[in-house]
Amino acid sequence: MNVPVYVALDFSDRTKMERLIETLGETATHYKIGLETYLAFGNSFVDQMIAKGKTIFLDLKFHDIPNTVASAVANAAQMGVALMTVHALGGEAMVRSAVEAAMRHGQERTGILAVTYLTSHDQATLPLSNQREVALAIQIDELANLAELAHAHGVVASAHEIAMIKEKHPSLHVLVPGIRPEGFAVQDQARVATPKQAVLAGADYLVVGRPITQAQDPLAVLKMIVKACQ
Repeated sequence: MNVPVYVALDFSDRTKMERLIETLGETATHYKIGLETYLAFGNSFVDQMIAKGKTIFLDLKFHDIPNTVASAVANAAQMGVALMTVHALGGEAMVRSAVEAAMRHGQERTGILAVTYLTSHDQATLPLSNQREVALAIQIDELANLAELAHAHGVVASAHEIAMIKEKHPSLHVLVPGIRPEGFAVQDQARVATPKQAVLAGADYLVVGRPITQAQDPLAVLKMIVKACQ
């Protein structure tokens, strides 16, 4: 299986973040850089991590008109990140504009992932009342279909939707956040799974944040998760 595990860097404190990176050492080969870290430290930090040989998932979840998203993706893809996110709810034209920009400007192929619904949502907490009248799985299927039509590399979805996405949209890779090893607090996530559950369901990538970054022994937790993904 050997599913890559992206360690989520959500930090404003650079000293604390660099201490974590040093602690994880060569065991951590993949990192997710999200909004908090990107806004605090910018492109130079992305460049620094790539120069260290780390594979970077830039998780900025772009959602704007197609031309704006294309320009933003073009700028980010030139850094050589492996994966980037846009919101599928931005529409097929927007997702396609991101895919085309990544293909034109990426130093290597930068995969565009379309975010379906955040794993902090369940059926009861979808933001619009009319969305709650349609099964969450049906809505995610429609968003995955949109991503497939736009030739996205894949989608971001919870482990609960992997089987459906893989069956109906086999060309799509699935990146799974909301990963919680046995015994770890769910926190603000709603649709969660253990690393093993996600891998057995067919996940192509996992993202794990607080179970690693807030652990007393983050290296031990990462090693446990990596082992579950092999």
